[in-house]
Amino acid sequence: MQPNNFYDTLIINTPIGKMIAAADEHGIASLDFMDETVDQTSSENPLLIRLEQELNEYFEKKRQTFTLPLSPHGTVFQKGVWETLRTIPYGETVSYATEAKRFGNPKAVRAVASANARNPIAILIPCHRVIATGGGIGGYSGGIWRKEFLLDLEKINQA
Repeated sequence: MQPNNFYDTLIINTPIGKMIAAADEHGIASLDFMDETVDQTSSENPLLIRLEQELNEYFEKKRQTFTLPLSPHGTVFQKGVWETLRTIPYGETVSYATEAKRFGNPKAVRAVASANARNPIAILIPCHRVIATGGGIGGYSGGIWRKEFLLDLEKINQA
């Protein structure tokens, strides 16, 4: 369920399927994968237009960082975890345990992984860069195949 303060949405075509983006008065509030068929939407919202442009550049390997203001909706704990995710550089991965340590609570691995699963802004908050401690791919709410695609796009050696 989306908060009532969203003021615009946009469907964006990507190499890994359609995504729906939403912005509120503070920035990009959500970006999620869509597996169902929907009618294409257009938007005149400058943030969403810029988001579509930056995503296209990312998928063309012309962009490694995003410049948009983000406004994810979640608990204080979740927002802290999502900020920690944003510190993982393009082309790198960390384990869930390492992420929990960077977050400042090494014993909270499961809670951190749960917050990752609730990340409302895919790709820009790069939860796809978190893998299992043993080097396995781990989970991804957008589907493992999308996570593998994103890791491959960023040329991350998963071995």
